[in-house]
Amino acid sequence: MVNTCFLSLIFCFLIFINDCFSQTEQAVWRETSSSQQQRLRAKSECRIRSLNALEPTRRVKSEAGYLEFWDAQNEQFDCAGVAAVRHVIQPKGLLLPSFTNAPQLTYILRGTGVWGVLFPGCPETYQSSSQSRGDKSRSFSDQHQKIREVRVGDVVALPTGVANWVYNDGDTPLVGVTVYDSSNDENQLDPHIRGFFLAGNQQEQSTSGQQQEGWLGWGNNVFTGLDVQLLANAFGVGTETARKLQSQNDRRGPIVRVQDELRFLSPRSQQGQEEEERRHAGWVDGLEETFCSLRLRENLNDQSRADVYNPRGGHITSLNSQKLPILRLIKLSAERGVLYKNGLMAPHWNVNAHSIIYVTRGNGRLQVVGNLGQTVFDGQLRQDQILVVPQNFAVVKKAGSEGFEWISFKTNDNAMISPLAGRLSAIRNMPEEVLMNSYDISGEDARNLKYRRDELTVFGPGFRSQEQRSA
Repeated sequence: MVNTCFLSLIFCFLIFINDCFSQTEQAVWRETSSSQQQRLRAKSECRIRSLNALEPTRRVKSEAGYLEFWDAQNEQFDCAGVAAVRHVIQPKGLLLPSFTNAPQLTYILRGTGVWGVLFPGCPETYQSSSQSRGDKSRSFSDQHQKIREVRVGDVVALPTGVANWVYNDGDTPLVGVTVYDSSNDENQLDPHIRGFFLAGNQQEQSTSGQQQEGWLGWGNNVFTGLDVQLLANAFGVGTETARKLQSQNDRRGPIVRVQDELRFLSPRSQQGQEEEERRHAGWVDGLEETFCSLRLRENLNDQSRADVYNPRGGHITSLNSQKLPILRLIKLSAERGVLYKNGLMAPHWNVNAHSIIYVTRGNGRLQVVGNLGQTVFDGQLRQDQILVVPQNFAVVKKAGSEGFEWISFKTNDNAMISPLAGRLSAIRNMPEEVLMNSYDISGEDARNLKYRRDELTVFGPGFRSQEQRSA
């Protein structure tokens, strides 16, 4: 009797577990489906007839640096549902605290600095009454949320609506390029990127002298529109301090210069931070770590961690939500590519994402082909330019004499490519007779198509066809 009851309990428990997994799977499918539908609703149709290498169209100057904006209403950005900004922060420059209505990915191009990210409801894990970063002869008591050091090659992910600030504690400019995903389902306003500052008075001094289409709200800080007395009551301070919050007469711009070295509680070394973040990030028994402890950055400059490496051609490093779990939340990913002189990346298409390519060094020739077989781009792409490659459009990259390096921002947290040539290609995985009949070629030619290139996706220079060798 006891055994029968025990077996019955086990049976009921298994049914309960199965039902839980079934509901979880359905919830994940609904979330994915909803996200895809929202992205389709949020943007216009991609009627791309031609693509162009894009550069910033507007610069906003500040006391200690500047912001450069790409035209968010260009048809390439409109198709992908994204916008892009480059930040240049001079030494001792502080990019004032702000948040936006869309998730973002930033790639650090040059310099070093610290990034403060303020997750709502999370504890102040940095607390001290003596030791501080900066002038060690001066001590002070403070407590705040974790501060992260950033360096060249870091990709930093931020969710929608999370306030953050950046400080350049180095000796050279801190430069980063940021892509905002305005079509993400977390943005429930409109396709425009809206910047909400918590300090400063962002009186724009741009090259065009006009508000950039597609960018809204880069103006006064949010305290400006609140009543001074209400502010004073809310913070428990005097009205003079409350007026300071509104920054009515502040003309320094969004990046201000810190007069002395900025003091805050000192984080540990870069390596120590990264090791602890990896140790505490990810999934434990199927449950993700708390929102407050999510790892926000990953460095893509380490060649030893490349996903694809060819000593003659170059290397590719991908960053998706399997490596950085927060990307699952913001539904973005990145790819760092390096091609050596005259190296070639196999022709391929992006299966499930748009690709926003920013050139970090060198130059290369790119060709992009649309669904009608028309060439929509065939030209050179050089440092600091952007090219948007729409989903499923075929693209091939060949490095110039100086090599070619890029960072690609992709609108899916697990973006995939499908090569057209090489060991993993669609052509290689087809039966020979399918190729023979599809292209009206001989069996020998079909075998050459399948097997002549044995590399993965990065090819070395110098390959010549039989006809070229005979010439």
